[in-house]
Amino acid sequence: MVPDVVFINGSFGVGKTTVAMLLQAQLPGSRIYDPEWTGPWLRAVSRFVPLKGTGTDDFQDFPLWRVSVVAGVRASRVLARGPVLVPMTFYRLAYREQVAKGLQRAGLSMRSICLVASRASIRARLRKRGDDPDGKWLSRKIERCLAAHGDPRFGEPVDTERRTSEEVVEEIRRLLEL
Repeated sequence: MVPDVVFINGSFGVGKTTVAMLLQAQLPGSRIYDPEWTGPWLRAVSRFVPLKGTGTDDFQDFPLWRVSVVAGVRASRVLARGPVLVPMTFYRLAYREQVAKGLQRAGLSMRSICLVASRASIRARLRKRGDDPDGKWLSRKIERCLAAHGDPRFGEPVDTERRTSEEVVEEIRRLLEL
């Protein structure tokens, strides 16, 4: 049975958005909801309205962001005839669980996939797209992701090392029995 929501978790630079776009092209009626779109908006609002979590360098620390993920996925699900694909980097288990529980309370079925790759591959991919993996913020986040994503509670692991995006999508389709 196709789930209502497919979380595509993984480190920055591992290929979440690319995989989500390829999956969407193969799954009629599916939609992508990218929770990262809300982050910059919340940061901007927090300059004028005091929000819990203000002062952090990670918008996931805003409790309102986590609530907005649930609301955004639910709204996307209303518009979708297929699964909602959610590319997102969760490395704090409590935050991922809060979002998952919110979706479960809404009656949505969910599967979580966690794309994984080596530190060297992630850094190379980030450089290729023009990001600086040696920058303090991104380097720290990569290390947190690498440490966290060995835990299966972040999603069923799918190795992206030395594989094309299409091969990764095929493995995800097999996992989801599509």
